[in-house]
Amino acid sequence: MDYAVVMAGGAGKRLWPLSREKRPKQVLKILDGQTLLRRCFERLLPVFDTRNIIVLTNAGYADLVREELPELPFNNVIAEPAVHDTAGTIGLAASILTKYDPEAQMAVVTADQLIEPAEALQRALKDAFFFINRNPDDLVTFGIKPTFPSTQLGYIKCGAAKVCRDCVNKIHRVEAFREKPDETTAKEYLAGGKYLWNSGMFVWKAKTILADLAKFLPEATGPLSKIRGDWDTPNQQKTLQDCYVKLPKISIDFAVMEKAPNVYAIRLDCRWLDMGSFIALTDIISSDENKNVVAAGISELLDCKNNIIVTEDKNHLIAAVGLENIIVAHSPDATLVCHIDQTHKLKDLLELIREHRGEKFL
Repeated sequence: MDYAVVMAGGAGKRLWPLSREKRPKQVLKILDGQTLLRRCFERLLPVFDTRNIIVLTNAGYADLVREELPELPFNNVIAEPAVHDTAGTIGLAASILTKYDPEAQMAVVTADQLIEPAEALQRALKDAFFFINRNPDDLVTFGIKPTFPSTQLGYIKCGAAKVCRDCVNKIHRVEAFREKPDETTAKEYLAGGKYLWNSGMFVWKAKTILADLAKFLPEATGPLSKIRGDWDTPNQQKTLQDCYVKLPKISIDFAVMEKAPNVYAIRLDCRWLDMGSFIALTDIISSDENKNVVAAGISELLDCKNNIIVTEDKNHLIAAVGLENIIVAHSPDATLVCHIDQTHKLKDLLELIREHRGEKFL
């Protein structure tokens, strides 16, 4: 059977003060009243039965996820007891799935991406499942056709396509994964036509990714086996608490994808955005005549240009005069005012807040 595994554990510090340690970016209602998590879920519904959609999230976010997705069965929201990278998250999901369905095929997606049109991903997922069903030892990832020479994204170098009858999309052999390049290299990637942005989404057999983790990350095998054995028993929670922290903190790209010989990619021709910062809003929200991007119910801007104004409170008026290249982000107990070119200092600002104000505003 086919399953969707949604990774929804990231906090999103670059969206502070809207996003907090106890309220992650994927449940912020800044997209016409919808959240990233809801949009991700609705993209999956044409492909998966609701009962086959599983969300993995930080233990502190589990109730928020269940509130946002009431259609999901309670146990389909899995609370991770510690913050881990993607190898641990994916290994946990695969271990649980194989206990109940040894032949489970799983798609791994993230909750903080915007993909338009959704049909492009839906068709690609169907093709990937079709391909993996006939090539069970292979791994499929999804690459995004690049639209500019990004230095903030990883890249996938694609080779020849493998024949897949009844697939709409071509299935390309992956020749290499490349980390974030400098600007010159990124331009070469774009001009060459063989490179795609690495989306961080995958399809494979659950048992195959577990076998690859055992081969390339053997220290994960013991903890995952113990979790699988005690899952759905009275020892489930204790074993999860004890063993999950023993998993290596490493991405699935470093742990498996860059080492496995049988990796393929499907190219997505779509509008794709990894919603990791306020500046990303400029790609999804239309600006006014002065290039101000406003995600607020009520605002009045006078002699302002090239600003980003955002709040979830639709009844709160944000008024500004003479601002240029400024981010204003309002929440009930904190407001950020930041020059657009200084957003890289947000992490330092949060450490300063922690030092002077404790955890209250984080």
